[in-house]
Amino acid sequence: MARKLTSSFQGNVPELRVLFLLLLLLPLRSISGGGDGGGHDYHRALHLSILFFEGQRSGRLPPDQRVRWRHDSALHDGSTAGVDLTGGYYDAGDNVKFGFPMAFTTTMLSWSIIDFGRNMGPELNNAVKAVKWATDYLLKATARAGVVFVQVGDAFSDHNCWERPEDMDTLRTAYKIDTSHPGSDVAGETAAALAAASIVFRSRDPQYSRLLLNRAIRVFEFADRHRGAYSSSLYRAVCPFYCDVNGYQDELLWGAAWLHKASRRRVYREYIMRNEVVLHAGDTINEFGWDNKHAGINVLLSKEVLMGKADYFESFKQNADEFICSLLPGISHPQVQYSPGGLIFKAGGSNMQHVTSLSFLLLAYSNYLSHANKVVPCGGRSTSPALLRQLAKRQVNYILGDNPLRMSYMVGYGARYPQRIHHRASSLPSVQAHPARISCKAGSLYYLSPNPNPNLLVGAVVGGPNVTDAFPDSRPYFQESEPTTYINAPLVGLLAYFSAHR
Repeated sequence: MARKLTSSFQGNVPELRVLFLLLLLLPLRSISGGGDGGGHDYHRALHLSILFFEGQRSGRLPPDQRVRWRHDSALHDGSTAGVDLTGGYYDAGDNVKFGFPMAFTTTMLSWSIIDFGRNMGPELNNAVKAVKWATDYLLKATARAGVVFVQVGDAFSDHNCWERPEDMDTLRTAYKIDTSHPGSDVAGETAAALAAASIVFRSRDPQYSRLLLNRAIRVFEFADRHRGAYSSSLYRAVCPFYCDVNGYQDELLWGAAWLHKASRRRVYREYIMRNEVVLHAGDTINEFGWDNKHAGINVLLSKEVLMGKADYFESFKQNADEFICSLLPGISHPQVQYSPGGLIFKAGGSNMQHVTSLSFLLLAYSNYLSHANKVVPCGGRSTSPALLRQLAKRQVNYILGDNPLRMSYMVGYGARYPQRIHHRASSLPSVQAHPARISCKAGSLYYLSPNPNPNLLVGAVVGGPNVTDAFPDSRPYFQESEPTTYINAPLVGLLAYFSAHR
């Protein structure tokens, strides 16, 4: 179990004290009412956040493609390995298909739909399409029993060039894990993604849902039977880009948790209970992202406890409660900071990935608590679901422009947003505007240009400002200016909820 969190605050009105601290983190505009939730068009932001995924598509684009400046790309992916690996998503501003973050993106998009799809209105269909674009690819990557293709593209070759995906001539090596070269982390996340997506399609397309669930079961069995980290098996390919620093144990529990939710088979419940200690369920409980699933596991399994259906998962609820307490302003864990403007900040690059993922869990847990009429005990004080929702909403509002710079960090939303994002396809002229090929090094002129990107990647949320709320709107500052699919995926759920609950 994680260590008990304590705070120096004492008193009889703890929730008011935490609320006061939360208000202190709000920029003046929010406190005065000009930029509060009522001032944001969450539905438009939701529309844009989903549209972003169409700008990240790899492969042959469909007739209903709405991001028209993108064209077909990487149509021969997998051919060197004798398989079809076309499709899927580019993870960020480069042209590599990294399976680990793509699978996590798929899981979070699916969770967004499962919990908040009823709030999406006409955007629900587009969100489901975004999931299917990923799962169609993951099905190809797992078509061979005992093998999972986990990456397409040589990252070093790709990062040495600044090319449009339509012009790519870098190495498109297909990397795989198998029984001799295990990768329980990426395989476990892939199983989670397929299982979560099977819930999304359960009533929409039962046959496809069964295919996803059966494949998830098979991939999870492979991940569990052949244990090991994919960063050990494929170190030179995946590191330092998406190295699994945290270990594969959390992905095994995460995969089992989603299979438990999707299949309702006792075997997965028993697996979780039997492996809770062995797989370190109580470790690093305030972490959640593509590399670390601990907080997500605890929140996901806690729903059943709160609904009175699974007392045997009580320890996971205790972990989830401690996770929530670790995020509260004034009580927060040393690894969780708040910027002067009120943004959650964790050390490392691309901070918005932490903001959206952690905020998603805050909102999801607040809903589970509300339905059960429960609160979170934090060091002798109680924290209500309403306070958790307010904290999550505060983070969303910061992203949309309620911050010291008065800048939206979502491209295309608001009057002011990043213009020079670190993204090859967005920063280079489109094929329509510049039909001639732009070679590997010729793209450097556009990379170094002070001009705004010619193609608007609407809906893209960038890595965001630093701990002092400063933001360099410049391509070379990739940690701040690069968007990723796993920043947007949890944000879809957040925006859906706040579009219906202003």
